[in-house]
Amino acid sequence: MANSPEVVQNCIDLLSPLGTIRNKPMFGGNGLYCDDLFFALIAIDDLYLKVDDENREAFESAGCGPFIYSGGEKPMAMSYYNPPAEAFESPEAMRPWAELGLGAARRAAAKKTPKKAKTK
Repeated sequence: MANSPEVVQNCIDLLSPLGTIRNKPMFGGNGLYCDDLFFALIAIDDLYLKVDDENREAFESAGCGPFIYSGGEKPMAMSYYNPPAEAFESPEAMRPWAELGLGAARRAAAKKTPKKAKTK
């Protein structure tokens, strides 16, 4: 099921203090990018931000939960958590949570090693 355009635009507006937010429709949801980093997703009209071992505790301490993908044989928790409800009140309230998500995306990108060119 596709997300409503109003929800997608509201999420982009809330995240815009980070910089230019690019929206990419994907698998019935939306991927959100900042600085070409995939740091947020919208699924079933709900926003989720990227988490890793460094920022997961902040989300869990605030009572936030993971995005659960249920398209396979069994449900699977993804590395994206919803921000707390009060973060949706304004871009300023969302910013610290969005920065945590973007930080996780930056760390993930830094871990990826460049592919070696094939030699003949």
